[in-house]
Amino acid sequence: MRVIAGIHKGKRLRSDEGLQTRPTSDRLRETLFNILAPRISAAGFLDLCAGSGAVGIEALSRGAAQATFVEHSRRALVALVENLARCGIGDEAELVQRDALSAVKQFIQAKRRFDFIFCDPPYASPIYAPLLELLGAQPPLSEDGWLIVEHHAKRPVAETVGELRRFRAVQQGESTLSFFSFL
Repeated sequence: MRVIAGIHKGKRLRSDEGLQTRPTSDRLRETLFNILAPRISAAGFLDLCAGSGAVGIEALSRGAAQATFVEHSRRALVALVENLARCGIGDEAELVQRDALSAVKQFIQAKRRFDFIFCDPPYASPIYAPLLELLGAQPPLSEDGWLIVEHHAKRPVAETVGELRRFRAVQQGESTLSFFSFL
């Protein structure tokens, strides 16, 4: 796994095998950031269920101003911290070690807003429904922000999630990226 483009292009990233994490493939990340390219510069990026941090690191590499990484697993967090160090990423990264639901509740309470929220729990995780429900009810998004949900192609997500409506879906292999914005 590597950083695909931007100032950290080519840097190798570590991911812990054996964890219940499933890194987003290089190909899917490339597709994602080809879509985000016109909007990523100076953006605030939230990487929920960050795992190795590859998606948030790619956002920073391509010009995002700040990335917040939420990861509950201590083992995954070790890999994430190592990856940030390999890329020389410092103050523009914020690490939050807690489960995604409680982190989102904290962001909502603090009235934090992000330009992009990337949500990628393990495919078999029971967290999808409650997390999407929470994100749809009080999205911690900027007015023109996007929620991007990676999910298994055979487990589609709803067209609308609270205040958010899906406006695009891109499938690659077994994975789908669903893009949501305010209604």
